Amino acid sequence: MRGPKYVVKRGKTPVLASDEARTLLDSIDISTLKGLRDRALIGVMVYTFARVSAVLGMKVKDYYTEGRRGWVRLHEKGGKEHEVPCHHTLEKYLDEYIAVAGIADDKDGLLFRTTGRKTGLAGRMYQQDAYRMVQRQVLIAGLGTHAGNHTFRATGITAYLKNKGLLEHAQTIANHASPRTTKLYDRRSDEISLDEVEKISI
Repeated sequence: MRGPKYVVKRGKTPVLASDEARTLLDSIDISTLKGLRDRALIGVMVYTFARVSAVLGMKVKDYYTEGRRGWVRLHEKGGKEHEVPCHHTLEKYLDEYIAVAGIADDKDGLLFRTTGRKTGLAGRMYQQDAYRMVQRQVLIAGLGTHAGNHTFRATGITAYLKNKGLLEHAQTIANHASPRTTKLYDRRSDEISLDEVEKISI
């Protein structure tokens, strides 16, 4: 006889509070090409709830304008394409990065690439490159929260839902097959739990 199915109700991905995410983005040195790239890369993950693998696989042509609004095209698992409209802040990040990088006409080139000291953009970025970048930026920002590539997917979803966004819309943006998966990234209950614990006045 089978026992009850174990259901995970809380994801384990570290999440940044909205003010921490803002601090992180604002602390990036955008006087350099590398900084502009890092801000744009993190911005895509935050504002589109995208997996890091989909972001690193983007080509320049996967950021485009339609109906006066910027869009990103993400290539997900199984060869599926997923298109998401850009938040106006993300448009700014991408426009500034692409302009300084000088890659607007390199439509089939990768959008995010490693940087060389003398040559500007170099080769393909891998997930471990992105992870090291995130760790570096978190340290510079002085955040105590541990963060990884997946952190920004959870951070974006939580911020969206805290601002009265609907779970089904978050599911669509994140391209999740089930709302149960999206719910794992919803960490609003963490703040409620902390507030309740502080009421233990001993």
